[in-house]
Amino acid sequence: MSMKLYVGSLSWSTTEDALRRAFESHGSVQDVTLVTDRDTGRSRGFGFVTFADEEHARSAMATMNGTELDGRSISVSQAEERTRTPRFGSDSRGSQNNNKRNSNRGGGGRW
Repeated sequence: MSMKLYVGSLSWSTTEDALRRAFESHGSVQDVTLVTDRDTGRSRGFGFVTFADEEHARSAMATMNGTELDGRSISVSQAEERTRTPRFGSDSRGSQNNNKRNSNRGGGGRW
């Protein structure tokens, strides 16, 4: 069964290829994702490495945690599932329009 690892404290210059090369000596790497800022495209300093085999992932986690990659001491742990929470303003229109502010849009008499 596959297992995803969180890799933190990455250098902003670390590439997905460099991350893959650092981990593939521990087993079959299925996927590598380097998280980037959507506005600037710059690395956010963390990523994920998915191994095909859980045992290989655990070995990589134990071995790679605290090692140096591109001049930085990286942290490696088992990735946790992210719980989805609605972003501000998305899918909450019904509750947002229920407030009392601006509920009187005019009409009626001028004086």
